[in-house]
Parts: sequence; C-alpha cells; structure tokens
Amino acid sequence: MRKNNLSINKLSNKLVESLINNKDRLGLKVSKGPLGCQIIDAGIEVNGSFEAGLKIAEICLGGLGNVQLVPSKKINVSAFNLCVDASYPVLACLGSQYAGWSLNHKEFFSLGSGPVRSIVQKEDIFKELNYSDNSDKTTIILEVDKLPPLEIVEKVSNDSGINSKKISFILTPTTSLCGNIQVVSRVLEVAIHKVHELKFPLSRIIHGAAFSPLPPIAKDFLTGMGRTNDSIIYGGVVQLLIDGDEDDLIALARELPSSSSRDYGKPFKEIFKDNNNDFYKIDGSLFSPAKVIVNSKLTGKTYSFGMVNDDLIKKSFD
Repeated sequence: MRKNNLSINKLSNKLVESLINNKDRLGLKVSKGPLGCQIIDAGIEVNGSFEAGLKIAEICLGGLGNVQLVPSKKINVSAFNLCVDASYPVLACLGSQYAGWSLNHKEFFSLGSGPVRSIVQKEDIFKELNYSDNSDKTTIILEVDKLPPLEIVEKVSNDSGINSKKISFILTPTTSLCGNIQVVSRVLEVAIHKVHELKFPLSRIIHGAAFSPLPPIAKDFLTGMGRTNDSIIYGGVVQLLIDGDEDDLIALARELPSSSSRDYGKPFKEIFKDNNNDFYKIDGSLFSPAKVIVNSKLTGKTYSFGMVNDDLIKKSFD
C-alpha cells in the first residue's frame, strides 16, 4: 500500500533528474555502466560538491526530507552542522534511507540504500511499514569506491523488475565529500532504527528532526568510517514528536542515546579495532545519536537524555 498515495520513487526520480542535468556544476560524472545502467560518480573520479552531497542525501530519504548545512557555534569541533528533517520520517528513513540491502559478488560488497528498496522489498522491515512502491525508474545509493559489476546491476534489475537502463547507481565513497555528507545525514534514521530495535511502535512517531557536526574528509576508509560514526554517536542530536503513554516515552528516551551502550567512550575507529575489525561484534546500541529529546504529543512535555561529547568528536576529527 501507499501512505496518502506517496511514491518515494516518483519524488526521488525528479531529484535524480536535477542531479544529472546539473552534473557539471555539481562536480559529478554521469556515464553508462554495465547493462546500460546509469552511473552517477559522486567521488571516485570527481570531487563532487557540498550541494551534490546534500541533494544525494535527500534522494536517500526518498524525496521526503530536507538536508541543510548550518553554521555551528562550536567551530573548534566543526564549522558546520548537517541538519535533517523529514515528513513521514519513518517511511523516509527506514523505507528508503536505511542501508539494509546487502549486495555482494566476489570482491564487491555494499549495502544498498535509497528508493529502490521500497520496490524490491527484501527486508522484513517493509512488513511493519506496510508500504510498497512501484515505478519504471529507480535509484540506488552505494557507499563504494568502484563501479558495481555486471552481476550486481543484473541482480538489482531482476529484483526490482526494472530495466537496467532505467536504474541509476549513485556512488559515494567514504573518503569523498558526498560520501561524508550522505552518511552523517543518517542521524535521524539511526535514531528511528534504534526505536525499532527497542520494539517501540513506529506508528507513534509523528515528526523528527536532527543535526550532527560535519566531519573533515578522511584520507582512508577506516578513518572516514570512524569520523562519520563519531559525528552521530558523540555529536548527533535528535528530536522526535511521539504520541502515546507518557511512561513509555520516558523509558524510550532514556534508552535511545548512544551512552546506553557498553562500547561507548572511545572514537569509533578504536572501537572497531578492539572488535577485530568486525562491525557486527560492536554493541548494536552504540549506533544511536548522542542526545535525544522526545516531545509528547499527548501532554506537550519533553524528555531529554544523553549528551554531546565534544572532546571525543574533536579527538576523532583531529
């Protein structure tokens, strides 16, 4: 079904078209890939741009969100914050932006995100969202530094039922400006995903907005992954408007911040190494914003837990 007849692919296809039409100004490279698919290089052979990164982040959100750069008062940490808000935040974040589709072939591995997920329906989350979309054109975002092989393009085409010539692959390496922006813009999604992990009813989330400091570009994948995660874990602030019982809201707000994790307290790069470079050995509750503010629709009261850790952010960014 659709919510209010919303098609995240229809909305995001317009954004992708604008991205392509302005590729030169935005510092992007557009070319044909395997099976005639469209490749949008946002950081492999080109530099990309701030504007391109912001637009790609909005495409990730299925056209249901806004992503902006806003000056930060904490210039000793980062000169800018990335601010995100979304109408229908659960659908935007978990139905599109969440990188939940595993794609691999031999030496190639990536987690696919973006509007295509709502068509292929490969993840259990869509049963809870009760949402599916259809389109003759779609987009997938991959955080990679090389082109997807023919086999990956073929899989995306077969699973979506869309001709490969009408599929756009947006490539955003971790060490690129666009990659930096599109990962940190997941700060709201990370919070909503944790709400889901805590088995709190997603239907009770009405609105959501968030911000995180923009990290400096890293020279290697590990440092880049560390900085983008630290931005959210130690610097992300999320505010949610939620309906329902007050005691439930207080309990949720208390558990949501990253400080509830046993792995909290070190830069992510160190945590990753401590867990033998195995992402899945890290305590899942760490992947949360630093501070969460829950606003009750029922009473108008707000409940705030967690705190921003400037020292750890600065250590990571330096």
